[in-house]
Amino acid sequence: MEWYDRLTEYFPEHEMKNIGQIQALINEKKDIYHKIETDQFLLLYAEFPTFIFIDYLLIDPSTRGQGIGTSIINKLKAKGKDILLEVEPIDHEDEDTVKRVHFYRKNGFVKADRIQYRWSDENGEEYEMKIYYWSPDHHKVPQEMILKKMIKACQEIHNFRSKQYYGRMVADPDEVLHLKH
Repeated sequence: MEWYDRLTEYFPEHEMKNIGQIQALINEKKDIYHKIETDQFLLLYAEFPTFIFIDYLLIDPSTRGQGIGTSIINKLKAKGKDILLEVEPIDHEDEDTVKRVHFYRKNGFVKADRIQYRWSDENGEEYEMKIYYWSPDHHKVPQEMILKKMIKACQEIHNFRSKQYYGRMVADPDEVLHLKH
């Protein structure tokens, strides 16, 4: 699968879902999980009644800086729903992490700074991601609401058949998501 190879070349291994799990999401959750692929970009996202969860967004390196990513985000914004996504924490030694955060902030996304999102892989290695969101209301959405939507994304996307593909639940919301007060 060329599209999967594109993802694995760009995203860190610990962020990648099993290809079988992604294909099952696409094939069995057609009404929720979508893949849009062109030579310029690859987008995998889940659309729920009240929000969109961007699972993977990859702009081909040769076309970055041409407004393609912003155009994709604007099409999703036009649906009039909150949009959530996960971003690696900024690592100043990895310029891509800085560029990603800058891109989402430039496009109106806000970091859910009260939500802590950490999980461990099958080897016990711990990882952290930051949750960013955009809302059509342009008002600050209570992070409790963002947390509820992220819990749904974990349950229905990250954990979809996860025991079959990984032998365990990969993102148990009770363990990986916490709201700081």
